Amino acid sequence: MHVPKPERIHTRLTAALQVILIVGLILSLYEKQWVNALMILGILFLSYIPDILGKRMQIYIPPQFQMLAILFVFASVFLGEIRGFYFRYFWWDTMLHTWSGLLQGIFGFLLVYLLNENKDADLFMKPRFVAFFSFVFAVATGAVWEIFEFLMDTFFGLNMQKPMLGDPSGLTDTISDMVVNTLGAAIISVLGYFYLIKTEDYWLERWIHRFIESNPRLFGRGREE
Repeated sequence: MHVPKPERIHTRLTAALQVILIVGLILSLYEKQWVNALMILGILFLSYIPDILGKRMQIYIPPQFQMLAILFVFASVFLGEIRGFYFRYFWWDTMLHTWSGLLQGIFGFLLVYLLNENKDADLFMKPRFVAFFSFVFAVATGAVWEIFEFLMDTFFGLNMQKPMLGDPSGLTDTISDMVVNTLGAAIISVLGYFYLIKTEDYWLERWIHRFIESNPRLFGRGREE
């Protein structure tokens, strides 16, 4: 089976990240940094979930999606928390929350699109509602995460909210995170809408097509051309 060059590149980048994580795990164990080792082990497990889903549930996840998700976890947990990038670079947290909004928007769009295209679901939604759902899904997921950060900081004394200078309460960080998360969600919902009405040809459309073509059993009917 011929594998397109872009997919080979994404697969190799994902493998490279996994190698870096394994090296980090070994170093953490050697230095007896047990918490860091446990976190890295968790990231490694998450990186292999797409392969597990593919083998157990026969669901194909395009390498592009895999790489974006793994890279996000790598940047937020390994670089952000373990390597201290949140404190070294003031923009790191904001960048990741924007990225999170994009990923959540893509996931929300694929979820409702799958339901919309499956004949067994007995559901049909217009493009505007599909795009709106992906936006609301991403914003709601981002809000739940901010609640999670608040609870972890309150009850376990963590520093997930990353209080900014002059605002020890963390409120400014929370609101700014929600703003950029909403921005990322809006970008994906707009791109998804144009995909549904088929007025553009860009990366998101190609990725969605790849997901649909590789998972025919998830869709009771194909998208009409």
